[in-house]
Amino acid sequence: MVKLCKSIADSKAFQNFVTIAILVAGVLVGIATYPEFSARHEFILEVLNKVVLVIFIIEILVKLIAEGNKPWRYFLDAWNVFDFIIVAAAFLPFGGSSVAILRLLRLLRVLKLIKALPKLQMLVGALLKSIPSMGYVSILLLLLFYIYAVAGVFFFGENDPTHFADLQTSMLSLFRVVTLEDWTDIMYINMFGCANYGYDGTMDICVNSIGNPAGSVIFFVSFVLIGTMIFLNLFIGVIMNGMDEAKAEMALSDKIESGEAKTNVDDLEKKLQEMQELLTLYKMQNKEE
Repeated sequence: MVKLCKSIADSKAFQNFVTIAILVAGVLVGIATYPEFSARHEFILEVLNKVVLVIFIIEILVKLIAEGNKPWRYFLDAWNVFDFIIVAAAFLPFGGSSVAILRLLRLLRVLKLIKALPKLQMLVGALLKSIPSMGYVSILLLLLFYIYAVAGVFFFGENDPTHFADLQTSMLSLFRVVTLEDWTDIMYINMFGCANYGYDGTMDICVNSIGNPAGSVIFFVSFVLIGTMIFLNLFIGVIMNGMDEAKAEMALSDKIESGEAKTNVDDLEKKLQEMQELLTLYKMQNKEE
């Protein structure tokens, strides 16, 4: 029974079957966003949801049995734990206002597709590996935002209270700038003054129109260049490094599964043994001399 379940769990056909079930689950969740259609076909949709749930339960049981007398090894894989939680959540007593939570849990089934597709799993692994380094880059970016936000309040607070009235508003405006969403409009307001650009219909808050052409250009262009060009490339570099590590781990895992790694270890052991024999022979010759 264990061998049968293991062969089923490792078979490509079974994995493809589960992948199709995940795609169907995703489609069913999407259909739920159309209330009228869902109400007309409620019975069929509910039956399909039950079928998908049964398939996921069978998948878990097959993999648990495949572990033999050590079923707890199934939970050593984080993705298996994720699958188990999603399936187990379907048996919680939802009703009334909690129906939205049930729908959300059904939506999470789509994430099972990450495990079903190895390349996608590698990308997620790369992102997770990049989080610590991305954290440091984010701290550096936060410092940049803070410095420019404080400077923005000092330089442009009186002229442009909409975007630089205080520190938090200034940081939010800089976030808009770094995403390149109409950032030139903010720059022009502070280049020409709020009375001459951008405050049409809100002149009541433009009480001190002060244009600063040179300062605005230097401030915003430098922030865009540093925040968008340099830091974006830093994030890309960190993610690419994480992808290289994830690829190396996946390649090693494939070698271990195929037995190639064991063969390489055996070869290294043989070479090490030969070197030890040569070293012993060399020492003996030196003693004789």
